[in-house]
Amino acid sequence: MVRNAYHGAMDKEARNEALAAYRSKRDFAHTPEPSEAGTSRAGARFVVHEHHASHLHWDLRLEHDGVLVSWAVPKGIPLSPSDKRLAIHVEDHPLSYADFEGEIPPGHYGAGQVRIFDRGTYESERFDAQEVRFAFHGRRLEGRYVLFRTHDTHWILKRRDPPRVMADPLPPAKPMLARLGGLPDDEDAYAFEVKWDGMRALAFVLNGRLRLISRNEHDVTAHYPEIRALGPALSARPAVLDGEIVAQDANGRPSFTRLKHRMGHTAGVRDPLVSAIPVTYMLFDILYLDGRSLLARSYTDRRALLAGLRLEGPAWSTPKAHEGEAAAFLETTRAWGLEGIVAKRLLSPYEPGLRTGAWIKIKNIRRQEFVIGGYRAGAHESLGALLLGYYEPGDPRTLHYAGAVGTGFTRASRAELQALLQARARAHNPFADKTRGAGEVFVAPDLVCEVSYREWPAGHNLRHPAYAGLRTDKAASEVVREDPGERP
Repeated sequence: MVRNAYHGAMDKEARNEALAAYRSKRDFAHTPEPSEAGTSRAGARFVVHEHHASHLHWDLRLEHDGVLVSWAVPKGIPLSPSDKRLAIHVEDHPLSYADFEGEIPPGHYGAGQVRIFDRGTYESERFDAQEVRFAFHGRRLEGRYVLFRTHDTHWILKRRDPPRVMADPLPPAKPMLARLGGLPDDEDAYAFEVKWDGMRALAFVLNGRLRLISRNEHDVTAHYPEIRALGPALSARPAVLDGEIVAQDANGRPSFTRLKHRMGHTAGVRDPLVSAIPVTYMLFDILYLDGRSLLARSYTDRRALLAGLRLEGPAWSTPKAHEGEAAAFLETTRAWGLEGIVAKRLLSPYEPGLRTGAWIKIKNIRRQEFVIGGYRAGAHESLGALLLGYYEPGDPRTLHYAGAVGTGFTRASRAELQALLQARARAHNPFADKTRGAGEVFVAPDLVCEVSYREWPAGHNLRHPAYAGLRTDKAASEVVREDPGERP
């Protein structure tokens, strides 16, 4: 309890009275939490616990009058004077709790993992039932703060001074891109990763809460609820991660065909579709950590920082990168039926939204995205084929014709496409180099699909293309012909 003034150390009877609420809520035969009161040490102590209970929160505890006066802070300790955080005053805890870390068993009060986020000493300027003014002197927390009571158990926690080192701004929500090519001659200058057949997404983690942002800058967090727990896994460490959301087939291989059933589907963790088609977030880069931008750091440095986080969980993983023997690695991915590999220059910085050539994708399967500019009617007025287009780099206004695809559809995908395209029909021809053919209908060129093909010779259309699915995560203006060696 927060008392009106500081009267020095309590006697044993008063301390036991102050801890009565704490002890009444716990069965010390089953919880590892301490029952003993503990003893004071030199300097008034503070501890901030990171508490993975039913909802992640932080517990601020200040030594005062022989106990740890405690507040639950749902969104963590504010680091900027512009942030105000709700703090719920809870029961006093014993001084021995300042050293506690452990797992409170299910079914018990506060069940979940408790970890020490920071601890140290603090200086008190005011400590009464309405306001607490103090300064942290910890390993991670420094600075002057105030807690003021608003009503009942509700308080507000606010920082009073600017941090000594200002945090860097967050990076833009635009992932770095790779160019299509072959194995580099100077392979010692590169690391090699699996090219995952999934959906690219950046993960923004702030105050233990995750947001997933797709390549077209849409928030897709609600579509993949099983990945949300990655936020608490990083706790209060602000971070921006890069990776690919992947669904696997029955043989454990990435399957975009399965993933597309999850794309655009808002779900809860108990949604049947989440159980039927689980996803994994394959992490391969880190752009920001603990208030510092990593964009200018080398790929080697960034991967080392990412590995140090040890992010392995039920719906996320950090696959290793490989150095050397690129041809053998590519052959291994081909044997496993994987899409290919990505070569990443070891000394390269991270350049958001750019396709610089520092990253090279080497594919086992020829496949890329195309803009749908129209369709050709089939039998009984059903969808017969899609008319495909692409843009040249630097010219997102001139749509070039790449050919038509009429295979790879399921009954469901054909019906879905037909409904989408009929709603987008228009008289204007979106292609710069194609005239309208018999039975062809032009549409607004804002839908993107993925297509595999055998060849795309210079000056010719796609050969043996097959439809793979819609790409709702990519903007039509970003679709360019990827292989410079095949451009007409």
